Amino acid sequence: MPVKPDTAINSSAQLSSASTPPVNSLPDSESASSCALASYPTAEQIAAVREYIRRTWRTLRRGHDHILTAARDSKVEHESGQSWPVYISAKEDPEAVAETLKQTMSAEFSRIRIETLPENGEIEDHGLLYLPGDYIVPGGRFNELYGWDSYFILLGLLQDDQLEMAKSLTDQLLYQVVHYGTVLNANRTYFLGRSQPPLLANMVLKIYERTQDARWLSSTLPILIEYYDYWMSEPHFNQESGLSRFYASGEGPAPEVVVSEIDEDGKTHFDRIREFYKHESIEDYDVSLFYDEQADQLTDLFYKGDRSMRESGFDPTNRFGPFSVDIVHYLPVCLNVLLYMMEKDIAKIYQALSEVEDADYTVEIEGWQHKAQLRQENINQYLWNEPSGLYLDYYLTTGESHYYEFATTFYPLWAGVASEAQAAAVVEHLAKFEAPGGVRTSTHASGNQWDDPFGWAPLQLIAVKGLRRYGYHEEAKRLAERFITLVAADFERSGSLLEKYDLETCSGEVSDEIQYGYSSNEIGFGWTNGVVLELLAMLEQ
Repeated sequence: MPVKPDTAINSSAQLSSASTPPVNSLPDSESASSCALASYPTAEQIAAVREYIRRTWRTLRRGHDHILTAARDSKVEHESGQSWPVYISAKEDPEAVAETLKQTMSAEFSRIRIETLPENGEIEDHGLLYLPGDYIVPGGRFNELYGWDSYFILLGLLQDDQLEMAKSLTDQLLYQVVHYGTVLNANRTYFLGRSQPPLLANMVLKIYERTQDARWLSSTLPILIEYYDYWMSEPHFNQESGLSRFYASGEGPAPEVVVSEIDEDGKTHFDRIREFYKHESIEDYDVSLFYDEQADQLTDLFYKGDRSMRESGFDPTNRFGPFSVDIVHYLPVCLNVLLYMMEKDIAKIYQALSEVEDADYTVEIEGWQHKAQLRQENINQYLWNEPSGLYLDYYLTTGESHYYEFATTFYPLWAGVASEAQAAAVVEHLAKFEAPGGVRTSTHASGNQWDDPFGWAPLQLIAVKGLRRYGYHEEAKRLAERFITLVAADFERSGSLLEKYDLETCSGEVSDEIQYGYSSNEIGFGWTNGVVLELLAMLEQ
């Protein structure tokens, strides 16, 4: 039986020395007054944000003429004066790639070196993974092409009528599947073996809506199916439930964390976690699986869970227990809703091709629609929690829902998985998630950046679109306006759009509040750009 809210364990709140702040349940006028913001931005203020985004796309572009910029990586150790490695797959011709880059880079070519990925996968000198076309990076320390960031970036590019760049961005993700086995967390060698939330099929459809290029659309199908199979094969697929989980390959600590996530005392993210395990009592999972107290060492399973948590895109949160390292034993709401969308989208691609090609795709269309229907049934069997009225992640270890209020409960509304009654039940909890600056990531303050009080652009868009889909237009409009107001006001303070925001104080100044992982707030910022433009388009309708 699913666990009920009043019996749920929430030891994750112990991560923060401060108690969890009460969730916002004030009327709109009162909650808005608690936020040190002006009223909804003026046309001039919005125009300034739009102009910043237009300029930023150029700053965030990477291509052959920027490959040295892309190859530089602050997240790994690098000896000064040495060339930066750029790796290509064994399917590529190294001489041809080198010649192409020489012509573009000229004298700068000597500052990189072309390497073919070793067959055994053992890489000591980590580097950039080659991509043949242009793409957009998120910004700041994230100077590479990220999997799920790209979806929200694409939305912004299309709103800005930058179709050529949007298509190239999508093509680079398709290239990754062909040459590197999946849509990667990002195109660095230390990201090989883990993906990110699957949104590529929907990106393909959005490009086709603009181009009507049926030949290109047809060419994407085998690649999309290969990517789908990544999630439907062991160890990602759970046969009993018919649902999937995050489960990255690779062993040991993630290299990018060891070097780049170090605090003022010289402690790494993993050092801080070891100290937490030493001094805190944890009931969410068996700590001995992840921490060897006698040796004072994190276990192999810890690092497997840590890598898998990063595959989820939510790094870190206490959603799957402290630091989410138990994630490999969960069936997540977000992943399975996105796979439902992928099944529906592939059916739509076959339908679109059937309308322009002299071919009958009835079997394929019905097959993918059937896959989606089965997944919808399984989502509602395993991930819908009737007692709480929320979609919750399913804990395979206990065979129950794990009660952790997280904004992924809006994913089934976004995708149309929920019934009208289920959507209404979720909306009854909206006051818990609604903050002065938008939609809370969770209702738990844990010291992790993917928990309260922090808010992230993608979750704003998903919640707003989910509410609109089921007819909750006033709620959707209010949340969209709150986030746009926050972003515009902070833009006037900082001159930038940022990766994340404190939704209580309505500020981008978050570093002092984040205890685990990296604490910086990156500027740029790719997916915030995209979501802002998408929300503005919705509000202007």
